[in-house]
Amino acid sequence: MKRILAGTGLLLILLFVTNQTFASSDSIRVSREEWQSLQQRVEALEQAQAVADQKQDIPKNNEVPGWIHNRLRIGGYGEITAKRCFYSNKYVRYITPEKYKNDSYGEFDLPHFVINLGYDFGRGWSFNTEIEFEHGGVEAAKEIEEQEGGSEVETEVERGGEVALEQFWIEKRFNDYAVIRAGMQVIPVGGLNAHHESNEYFGVYRPEGEYTILPSTWHEVALTFMGKTKFGLHYQAMFLPGLDSDRFSRKNWIKTGAGSPYEFKLANVYAGAARLEYRGVQGLRLGLSGYCGSSFRNSLSDNVNGELYKGVTGLVSIGSVDFRYSDYNVVVRGQFTYGHLGDAQLITKYNSTSQVSNKTRVASDALAGGVEVGYDFFALNERLRNQKQKFYVFARYEYYDSMFRYNGNPTTVNAWCGRHRMAAGLNYYPIPQVGVKAEYAYAILKKGSNITYNDEPMVAVGIVFAGMFRP
Repeated sequence: MKRILAGTGLLLILLFVTNQTFASSDSIRVSREEWQSLQQRVEALEQAQAVADQKQDIPKNNEVPGWIHNRLRIGGYGEITAKRCFYSNKYVRYITPEKYKNDSYGEFDLPHFVINLGYDFGRGWSFNTEIEFEHGGVEAAKEIEEQEGGSEVETEVERGGEVALEQFWIEKRFNDYAVIRAGMQVIPVGGLNAHHESNEYFGVYRPEGEYTILPSTWHEVALTFMGKTKFGLHYQAMFLPGLDSDRFSRKNWIKTGAGSPYEFKLANVYAGAARLEYRGVQGLRLGLSGYCGSSFRNSLSDNVNGELYKGVTGLVSIGSVDFRYSDYNVVVRGQFTYGHLGDAQLITKYNSTSQVSNKTRVASDALAGGVEVGYDFFALNERLRNQKQKFYVFARYEYYDSMFRYNGNPTTVNAWCGRHRMAAGLNYYPIPQVGVKAEYAYAILKKGSNITYNDEPMVAVGIVFAGMFRP
């Protein structure tokens, strides 16, 4: 760098002296060819300087595909969806299913819209943040309601939804093998949490199994050690607060246990999470992830230390495998996740009196597994292939059960929590960042001991985007 700067300066001085001499004296002349040669050398050095400056500005942290190689990074993902479900959305439909056999309903929605902003400070320091708007965010306002003889101020809620800081972390990168990250981060347990962007699954909505039993997108304030090797192995180890068993339920197992009803996340108990991901083979990605941590007593309640609950920890253990293969115009994705909750029966009893609980049974074991495959027919046409357009025809099968076992034993109580789900449809990508999706899905519910539940067919369409870009 110093040599380039010194050389550029010397040439500029020589050019200046030569030019002045040429202008003031007829005795010294510089040929046109010599002058052009000097100019070309200066331009070459200036180009070398620009390349060197650009390399210096490129951050080493480029874990997210598609991020722009400069200090400021902006991007996001999101979905616009519509569906028609040929079953009831009444909350009592599983109690007396015969009354709702012919029901149907429709929905227009914005399931997720995420804005991503990151910056590389240099010398290995960087930060990243994601702000997520679910279902259009929250539209609420204070309004003055006029009444006869006076008025009152009331809160008007015009639209439901959530706004959340999904990620905010600061990172120090020592080298490719050792990175430390602290702050709000995605917990990469399961294939969906690790790869949850709209272009990472074929369906209009996220895969239903993992989305039902695990937090999604699961994010916590955590401390992470991570890195990658030259052989394509990426690794993460995380220390984070435990889940809150007060918020577990039969329908979603531990899904809502990652949240908090307070302005802070309690950390009376702790947990660990880890992920290994192998990307050393062209087109292949293999993931292995897990979580382990206590969940009981992670609340402000004062009645968790009685004799009945002595020794109860509510240990949550989760193991998951996932994969993705993309080559020869075919994309195949799959995952299997199994989880166990210790002391499920006592937690169910405690939750029946908790003020923040759903007051339902909580399974001791839950599972979700599925696989999807799609073929890109536009790859058969050279013009469409060169334009980077894609047209996938896909099929998906999954099975999940949030009440797979209760206290370690199979049960037919709340059998509707388990189901087989099949789906097929189309994905059209006119450009790599934007996709148009359509699918038909059919869920076959498990049968109870004395009850038959209605199956749940659905048709849906959506427009999605996912990409990183400059402002």
